[in-house]
Amino acid sequence: MTQTPTAQSPAQGQARAHFTVPAKHPMVTVLGSGDALLRVIEKAFPAADIHVRGNEISAVGDAGEVALVQRLFDEMMLVLRTGQPMTEDAVERSIAMLRASENGEGDGEETPAEVLTQNILSSRGRTIRPKTLNQKRYVDAIDKHTIVFGIGPAGTGKTYLAMAKAVQALQSKQVNRIILTRPAVEAGERLGFLPGTLYEKIDPYLRPLYDALHDMLDPDSIPRLMAAGTIEVAPLAYMRGRSQPVFTNVLTPEGWRPIGDLQVGDLVIGSNGEPTPVLGVYPQGERDIYRVTAQDGSWTLCCGEHLWTVRTRDDKRRDKPWRVLETQEMIGNLRAGLARRYELPMLTAPVSLPEREVPMDPYALGLLLGDGCLTGSTTPSFATEDPELAETLEAALPGVTVRHRGGPNYVLNRIKSPGDVVTLENPVTRILRELDLLRTRSHSKFVPDEYLHNSAEVRLAVLQGLLDSDGGPVTQADRTCRIQYTTTSIPLRDDVISLVRSLGGVAYARRRAAEGREPGRAGGRDVRFNRDAHVIDIRLPEDLEPFRLTRKRDRYLAAGGGGRPMRFVDSIEPAGREETVCIQVAAEDSLYVTQDYLLTHNTLNDAFIILDEAQNTSAEQMKMFLTRLGFESKIVITGDVTQVDLPNGTQSGLRQVQDILEGLDDVHFSRLTSHDVVRHKLVGRIVDAYEKYDSENGTENGSRKGRGNAGHKGK
Repeated sequence: MTQTPTAQSPAQGQARAHFTVPAKHPMVTVLGSGDALLRVIEKAFPAADIHVRGNEISAVGDAGEVALVQRLFDEMMLVLRTGQPMTEDAVERSIAMLRASENGEGDGEETPAEVLTQNILSSRGRTIRPKTLNQKRYVDAIDKHTIVFGIGPAGTGKTYLAMAKAVQALQSKQVNRIILTRPAVEAGERLGFLPGTLYEKIDPYLRPLYDALHDMLDPDSIPRLMAAGTIEVAPLAYMRGRSQPVFTNVLTPEGWRPIGDLQVGDLVIGSNGEPTPVLGVYPQGERDIYRVTAQDGSWTLCCGEHLWTVRTRDDKRRDKPWRVLETQEMIGNLRAGLARRYELPMLTAPVSLPEREVPMDPYALGLLLGDGCLTGSTTPSFATEDPELAETLEAALPGVTVRHRGGPNYVLNRIKSPGDVVTLENPVTRILRELDLLRTRSHSKFVPDEYLHNSAEVRLAVLQGLLDSDGGPVTQADRTCRIQYTTTSIPLRDDVISLVRSLGGVAYARRRAAEGREPGRAGGRDVRFNRDAHVIDIRLPEDLEPFRLTRKRDRYLAAGGGGRPMRFVDSIEPAGREETVCIQVAAEDSLYVTQDYLLTHNTLNDAFIILDEAQNTSAEQMKMFLTRLGFESKIVITGDVTQVDLPNGTQSGLRQVQDILEGLDDVHFSRLTSHDVVRHKLVGRIVDAYEKYDSENGTENGSRKGRGNAGHKGK
C-alpha cells in the first residue's frame, strides 16, 4: 500500500480518480487483511499509482487504467453493501470482467457486482453463486430456457451450478423431482466383471453427483428423497428403458394396436380421451418385465423403469400434485395399512372415437342384448316388466311393432304394408344377421365391434340399454350408489367392462357359480341355473347418466349418484423377459391409454434433469435423452468436448447436437472457458497450455485425451 501525505497533480496525459470509503465499512474489508486485496489491484494496474490515506483512496496514472480502478472500487463497494466479503479471487474476477467489458467482449450488460451477488442457493451455512461473467450467463440461461447446454473445460462449475439450480427449483416447488444422470462408458460391456452388486458397480461413476447433493442438502434427507423418487441418480444406460413389451396394446382412434407397430406421427388416445400424436419410438431390446394390476382387475405389462403417474391418500388430502414413480419404486410399498397406497389417474373424458354408421339404434341394441330372444328360431321377442321399455324399443325400431303377448312377453313383428309378401324378412332379424348376433343365446351374446368402437354417444347408449334391461342401481347406507350388471355371457361381460372403461368408469367383475345355487322361481316352478353368472359392479363419472328407465334413474339419483370412479395399484409381479419399446406422445400430461384403459407414460414431466459428462453419450443416446423431455420440465446438459471417452469410431452426441440444435428456440448453448475455472488457479493455466499445444500441433479437439472430469465443484 502507498500512502501519500499530500496530493500530487497528474502529469501531462494522465488522470486522477478519488474515492471515499464510507465510515461504516472498515478499510480492511476494502484493502484486505495485510493489504492483500490492494496488492492484487496494484499488480493488475501497473500503469496507475494507488494511494490510500485514512478512508480516502486515489489513483493517478494512465486515463484508461485509472477509470478501470474507479469502476473496480465502485463495484467492490456494491458487493460489500450486500454483506458479502471481497476475496482475492473475487477481486481478480472483477478485474477480468471489467477488462473484458472495456475491450468490447460480451454485451456489457452484467457488472461484477451483479455477478458476484447473485445468490442461487444458501445451504448449510454457505451460499452458492456464480463467480464469473460466463457462469452468471449460464445460470441466467437456465432460468430463461428449457434446454441448456453447459460446455467447457473441467473446473468451470458446469455441473455444480446446474445442481444448485435443480435443488433451488425443487425447494421452490417449480419441479416435483430431480433426475441426475451421467453416461458410465466403462460400465458398459465390462460392468459384469466388476465386483459387487449393481449399485456398487455403478457408484464410482455417480459419486460426483452424490457429493454435490450432500453439499446442498441435509445428508439425512437425501436417502428419504431418493426412496420417495423425488431425487433419482442413475447412469444414463439404466434410466433409458421406461418401456413396454412390443405386443402390448395401445388405444388408437382405429382401435387397439400393438405398441411395437406404432410409428412417429401415428395417433394414440390420451388421458382426455382425445387423439395425440406419437413423437418418438425407441426400441429398448429385451428387458425384465412386470405385470402391474389394479384392484379392478385391469392390468398391463412394462419394465421396471416405466413411469406411472400416481398419488397417495395423503397427497389428495393435502391437495398435492400427482407424482411420477417408476414401477420398481412402488414394489413392496403398495399398502398403507390395509388400504392400497397408489391411486392411478382416470380418463378425464370419454374416449373420442370416430362416429360410425350403425344399422340399429344403439339403445335398442342394448335392450335386445339384455332381454331379447335372438335365437332366430322364432320371431324376435323381448321380455320386460316395464312397459316403458317396450314403448321405447318400438319407437327406436322403424318398421317394427312391439306386440304385448301377456305378462312380461313382447313380440317384435314387422309392420306389414299393402302388397307385402309373406316371405319378407323381419327387419330386426335382418339386422341381427348383419351383426352376427342371430342365433346367439344368453351365454353367447356380445356387443358388435361397430358399437364398441364408435362415438361416446353410441357407446353410452348401448350401455344404457344393457343396464336398463339387466342392470340396476345398488344402494347402501351412507355410501354413494354403485351400478350392478349381470350376464351369463363371458364375451358380453368383457364388452360391458370395455364400454364402462372407455367412458372413464371402473368395472369390477366377479363370478357367481351355478353349481350349488338355490334355484329360482318362474311360473310357479323351480328353475335351475345351468351357467355361471358374471356380476359386474360399475361406477361411472358423475356427468354420465347410466339409466334411461325412469324408476332406475330416479333411484340412482336419489342415492346421490355413483360417486367418483377410482383405480389403485393392487400388485406388481415379475412376468419374465420380453422385447420392448417405448414411445413419447405429445399430450400435455404425456399420458396415453394402454391395455385395459390404464393410463401410463414414459416421459419426464415436472422434473429438473441434469445429464453430466455428456461428451460421452452417443448420438443415439443424446436424441433419446432430449426427446424424453416432458411438460414443465427443464434439462441441463454439461460436458467437455475435449475429454471424450467413447470407443473409437463412436461420434460424441454432444458434438453432433451443437450442429443440429444451435439456434433452435428455447435451446441455449452456454460456453465456458479456462477463465471460468474456479479451482486452483493452475488448472486454468493447464487448460490454456493444452489448448495451445493442440492448436500448434493440429490435434483434433475431442480426441481421446484422457478421462473426463471426475467431479468438479465449481462453487
